[in-house]
Amino acid sequence: MRTPPQGYGSDDAKGRPPASPGPKFPIFSYVLVFLVGGAVAWGAMEAFSSRSLIGSDSVTRESQALAPVASPPAQSPSPQRQEAQISPPSNFVADVVTQVGPAVVRIDAERTVTARSLPPEFDNPMFRQFFGFRMPEGEQERVQQGSGSGFVLSADGKIVTNAHVIDGADSVTVTLRDGRSLEGRVLGADPVTDVAVVQIEAEDLPTVRLRDSEGLQPGEWAIAIGNPLGLDNTVTTGIISAIGRSSREVGVADKRVDFIQTDAAINPGNSGGPLLDQEGQVVGMNTAIIQNAQGLGFAIPMNTVARIAEELIEHGRVDHPFLGIQMVTLSPQVKEQVNRDASQGLRVEEDEGVLIVQVMPSSPAAQGGLRAGDVIREIEGDSVTSAEDVQQAVSRVRVGDRLNITISRNGSSETLEVQTGVLGD
Repeated sequence: MRTPPQGYGSDDAKGRPPASPGPKFPIFSYVLVFLVGGAVAWGAMEAFSSRSLIGSDSVTRESQALAPVASPPAQSPSPQRQEAQISPPSNFVADVVTQVGPAVVRIDAERTVTARSLPPEFDNPMFRQFFGFRMPEGEQERVQQGSGSGFVLSADGKIVTNAHVIDGADSVTVTLRDGRSLEGRVLGADPVTDVAVVQIEAEDLPTVRLRDSEGLQPGEWAIAIGNPLGLDNTVTTGIISAIGRSSREVGVADKRVDFIQTDAAINPGNSGGPLLDQEGQVVGMNTAIIQNAQGLGFAIPMNTVARIAEELIEHGRVDHPFLGIQMVTLSPQVKEQVNRDASQGLRVEEDEGVLIVQVMPSSPAAQGGLRAGDVIREIEGDSVTSAEDVQQAVSRVRVGDRLNITISRNGSSETLEVQTGVLGD
């Protein structure tokens, strides 16, 4: 009898094969594994979440490189509206303009001029042939307009400008920085120094501060404010390029001024405006430019402007002292030219000094004994080496004052006393 196969039991009463053997782990083991796995996963998620919320010290190098930078949360608008704040000037030029700008004015002048004009009907070849070169001409009047600048000297409306700005004007209009336009009255003008004073009816006007121009040095800052080419309230900057430029060097030989030279841009319309230092003090009055020059402008020193303005306000005119001589600064080249020009009738032995070329008849110089050919060496004991030195020495005294002038004549030295006269009389 065969033995039943291994694994089959013999306890089934109906003879069915016995049940398959059960698994090695009971079912609750699967449940336990599932629960443990879930717990591990949940813990890992919590840990990752916690690390992402901790500061940068707990973030790995890779996450720092890849994680986007979070923008700060937007702030809620303030319930109160804030007013816009105006920043103060950021440099000394802006400070000066803020301080002095209100005291700078525009001056418009109108003058009637008469010009000869040819009637249109005579502009015909037939009439030209009939009349030849002597064509009939007529006179026509027209109004000429010009503008310049100025600055307020006193709160009661006294304004200084250039004499050429208001020369021959029938009417003068002054426009203030605040927009007011007022009629101006010329108190006086001095063409010799190109200084004029205009009065307007106003009170409590902003004024400028004046500086002693004697201490001015080349290289100092220069600020010009004016109305060039009709462009109001224009500001240009530069430096003081030189001082003591003679009127001959500047090209205005009829003026008695030692000019300040600046590279601050000065254009037509700047005339009469202030030239300022870095503290906002007026050191000069802009007045002249050299034609076709670039970076060259000239101003009258403030000491001269103040002195002339004071006399114009008090007397309405300025009397300038003069001697009545024509002179030239000597040099070896000038000496050679003079000696070569026989028409002058002069013979010069000196290589330096100031040669008197001509003496005006009946002038103070003629009355004091000065002659053509004399070489001026000293005035009031001070040595003079140029014609400008002589002009400055005469300008420092008053009309009627006496000057001791030391000259060289025919190889000998003499001192003569000359009483100054009035220029233009």
